[in-house]
Amino acid sequence: MKHLVIIGLVIPEPASTAAGHRMMQLMQLFSENHYRITFLTASNNIEFSEKIEVEKIEINNESFDEKIRNLNPDIVLFDRYVTEEQFGWRVSESCPNAIKILDTEDLHFLREARRKAFVDKRIVENRDLVNDVFKREMASVLRCDLSLIISEVEYQLLINQFRINPEILLYIPFLTEKIEKNKTPFAKRKHFVSIGNFLHEPNWQTVLKLKSIWKSIRKQLPEAELHIYGAYASDKVYLLHNEKEGFLVKGRAENVEFIFNEYRILLAPIPFGAGLKGKLWESMQFGLPNVTTTVGAEAMHKDLPWNGFIEDSDDMFVEKAIELYQSQSLWNLANENAYEILKQMFDKQLYVGLFWERISKIEDHLQAHRNENYLGKILQHHQLNSTKYMSRWIEEKNRK
Repeated sequence: MKHLVIIGLVIPEPASTAAGHRMMQLMQLFSENHYRITFLTASNNIEFSEKIEVEKIEINNESFDEKIRNLNPDIVLFDRYVTEEQFGWRVSESCPNAIKILDTEDLHFLREARRKAFVDKRIVENRDLVNDVFKREMASVLRCDLSLIISEVEYQLLINQFRINPEILLYIPFLTEKIEKNKTPFAKRKHFVSIGNFLHEPNWQTVLKLKSIWKSIRKQLPEAELHIYGAYASDKVYLLHNEKEGFLVKGRAENVEFIFNEYRILLAPIPFGAGLKGKLWESMQFGLPNVTTTVGAEAMHKDLPWNGFIEDSDDMFVEKAIELYQSQSLWNLANENAYEILKQMFDKQLYVGLFWERISKIEDHLQAHRNENYLGKILQHHQLNSTKYMSRWIEEKNRK
């Protein structure tokens, strides 16, 4: 039995975050291929995390070296670039023949570039992309044998603009195993919903945008309410709650499927971000049409008709939200569009074979694969020196 070791910044929370859902899907892929899986983390987030077996590790501590040698993995998967920064060099020294895979989740440098442009109230320019996060994240990508990219837009950005060798990249989005027809018809649904954990800044900005446009929707649909769900809601989120306006902050969602089968429309005026939006992918599965932005729908439908509407102006967003809420024919068409998107873009069977083909190819020709990634070898050399000795210094400091 082959052995996968996952090194996680946090324990997956699939009920709270798209990243958690993504990690559980990757674990399932390896489990289906009969891998033994060990999950290592220095995190203590356990209240809402998935109930999986976890082994604790320490950052900047040589005890990790002995642990990883004893585990002797065939593959090490890092859950984001900062985890690779902390532990990648130790894995390379202690288990040089282990394949190193980075799950980028989304490109953090792209998200940061868009965040900064949003704050500055301007469009993103190419110069914004080459920020400090870019340098660190790309170095991490180059040091690994394979990086998993969740968005086709991001995959093309890396190849075409930044000339990253496609041999060390693999596009693999969210994976849909079964597509069920809508369980709750239009007439039995009511109200609008928004969802997203509040540790993620774009979700907070999305709710602020909804607060600013909700009165315009409510004016034409006085019986409708907007229910806001999201984990880790702070006081500033609950201060937006207003029953008279029908703007209700509900907090953490215990069961997304149950909630998504109750409401008529998902509203997601997402102002910035990267990767794929888990809430929109899930809304397609549960028969919940949505109104979102260009950023929200990015890389999620190719040229297929959207399951709702994509609008960037406030006025058009409001207009389409009302139209979709009132029209059963539009609503049913949106759901039909969702099934087609899920089938053509997210069907698990489209990606599983390619995933294992790539893993096998790297496994069978590991040294040749690494030799062709000459930039990675250069970065590996320098990172092993710089990060290694910084970590050793912290180790010594902690002993005193």
